[in-house]
Amino acid sequence: MIPRPRLARFLLLLTVFLCAACGLVYELALVALGGYLIGNTVFQTSLVLSVMVFAMGVGSLAAKPLRSRAVGAFALVEGLLALVGGFSVLLLYVLFAWVGIYTEAMVVVAFVVGMLIGAEIPLLMTMLQRIKRQEAGGAVADMFAVDYLGALVGGLCFPLMLLPTFGQLKGALVVGAVNAAVGMAVVLWIFRRQTRRFVRASLLTTMAVILALLGGAYAFAEDIEVTARQRLYRDPILLAERTPYQEIVVTRSFAFTGGRDLRLFLNGDLQFSSVDEYRYHEALTHPALAGTRGRVLVLGGGDGLALREILRYPDVEEVTLVEMDPAMTDLGNGFGPLRDLNERSFEDERVNVVHDDAFNWLRDARGPWDAVLIDFPDPEDTATAKLYSVEFYSMLTRVLAPDARVVVQSGSPFFAPNSYWSIEASLREAGLSTTPYHVDVPSFGNWGFVLAAQSSDPPDLALSPDAPPQRYLSREVLAASSVFPPDRQRPPGIRPNTLMEPVIIEYSKDEWQYN
Repeated sequence: MIPRPRLARFLLLLTVFLCAACGLVYELALVALGGYLIGNTVFQTSLVLSVMVFAMGVGSLAAKPLRSRAVGAFALVEGLLALVGGFSVLLLYVLFAWVGIYTEAMVVVAFVVGMLIGAEIPLLMTMLQRIKRQEAGGAVADMFAVDYLGALVGGLCFPLMLLPTFGQLKGALVVGAVNAAVGMAVVLWIFRRQTRRFVRASLLTTMAVILALLGGAYAFAEDIEVTARQRLYRDPILLAERTPYQEIVVTRSFAFTGGRDLRLFLNGDLQFSSVDEYRYHEALTHPALAGTRGRVLVLGGGDGLALREILRYPDVEEVTLVEMDPAMTDLGNGFGPLRDLNERSFEDERVNVVHDDAFNWLRDARGPWDAVLIDFPDPEDTATAKLYSVEFYSMLTRVLAPDARVVVQSGSPFFAPNSYWSIEASLREAGLSTTPYHVDVPSFGNWGFVLAAQSSDPPDLALSPDAPPQRYLSREVLAASSVFPPDRQRPPGIRPNTLMEPVIIEYSKDEWQYN
């Protein structure tokens, strides 16, 4: 006998709601983790969702023989889902860090989680009919209405609450605990009179063990994450922070020069080494400042190192830096070793910092700007690829002064020549004249830039007559930097990158995976 059928039905539909929310969180957690660790978010999303949706169908079919024991089977499914889903992020991160395996393991985890999610609906439908018989079409409508509502709430809670509050590792463990509690509540409350005492005791014990395992993992999650993260980096980690946009890691060790080597990584990709970053930032900055430079715009560059070079020119009147992640500029302005390296550039009264997505900000920006420096991470996914698109550069032309000069960091013409020349082609497609050049940065290898202007002729690659003294860049070095060897000149058939055809993602993926 089921007590209070109306209340029991409400609680069971609430269970459907919670299960759907948990299931979608697991999917999003796997997508987000793949984006952080591997990049290529479009592929990661497609792979996770397709595997899980297929597995849900398999799980639904596999659950058919279990409907005669729906209550116990549901409790078992929730227990397994709590373990596999709750530990999924932690397990995959550890495997990636220690073993170097991710995609294969992710497919297995996604399939198992999807199969367990798929098994929930037939069992819940059976239990719902036991409470009160209902016409099949109406029961399905009620079930899926609540299921989709739960998916909506889970999808919103993941980025707005779980990630900011708990982070990826702990967030998945918390959701796993919810799964375990749901399974326990269904058996021990709604269907307690239909379940034998021994079964209830066994399930209660099992759920308690699962909750204890999840709780223990939660307690040690930070230590596990720190240890696993350190495995990914050669040098001791000085600082690590996961923001809503990226993972920021700073390492420090003694360098081959005898000094300290401070390194910044974003999502695992090296952004600079303090041993030779001056080579990169001198090459990025000074060619753009060889002309008029009263108003300077910096897109990206939240570490403040390009600012350091710009502010060496006393006739620079105003610098606007647009950086999406506030944590990055907080690091550049408040983290002692980096603040010393950028010579406290954020404290200069000429600097104005804007925290916004550069693509959206540029749509409403008002110029004109005399010089523009574009210093974004390499285009490995859709979020960064749009910042290297023809559309982005076309918007940029609207805010340029007539004689403005633009410099874009463009990756490595040696390791990623197709990506490099696609950026150059995108600038030309937007109506800009270009002068490609490249320099040697030991921590990166051969690295490339593109100087662009609105003139009909390619802009001269030169230094200003009153340029401040530099450690690496000279007129002779700059003149040589525009020469490309025969095996690294513009390949035929390279296409510009656009929003609708982000070819640079495929170029980047095909090239960097072999380097």
